[in-house]
Amino acid sequence: MAKKMKVAQVPKPGADFEIVERDIPEPGPGQVRVKVEACGICHSDVLVKEGLWPGIQYPRVPGHEIAGLIDALGEGVKSWKKGQRVGVGWHGGHDFVCDECRRGDFAMCAQRKVTGIDFDGGYAEYMIAPAEALAAIPEELTAEEAGPFMCAGVTVFNALRNSGARSGDQGEHRDRVSHRVGCDGWAGKFHRRCGDDHRRVFRRGKVFAFLYRAGADAGR
Repeated sequence: MAKKMKVAQVPKPGADFEIVERDIPEPGPGQVRVKVEACGICHSDVLVKEGLWPGIQYPRVPGHEIAGLIDALGEGVKSWKKGQRVGVGWHGGHDFVCDECRRGDFAMCAQRKVTGIDFDGGYAEYMIAPAEALAAIPEELTAEEAGPFMCAGVTVFNALRNSGARSGDQGEHRDRVSHRVGCDGWAGKFHRRCGDDHRRVFRRGKVFAFLYRAGADAGR
């Protein structure tokens, strides 16, 4: 196995990206090493690029829409196996013991980590992630399709999941929900998977035209 990898890092706040070689990192206890197959670009990556998030240590490798293969397991990792397809998103780990975690609200953990901000993300050939931050990727999804699910997809799915809308809903309620989630293409995919006729759900001409290109066809 090669000992070096390439990463796209931000050397300091406001600086241009640079491609550099680094040693391939080894996972520590409770961590896995992911061989990155694809990583989406999110607008939130500008927080690293411009130094808008307090406490970032530079140089830093952004990227939190990651899809890849587990390449190595750290000590104590039992629930994942080498070669398994996984994704890593914005949520980069939690401590399991704070009040928020004890309530099951891991995203609000007092010691939560953010992928690509608190530790290096997916703009690299390999990255290290806490085992609890991984999500399994089904075989029918390509890495390029799965990566954006880790951020944009989760955002829209959670909005719809908590909206009160259910499979088969039609009318103004569903229409309002879809336009307020802010990512109509993803909303179209989820509507289609739920069996909804999103020609009714999305009635605005430009939105529907975009959906038919991005959501309707890809979401079948």
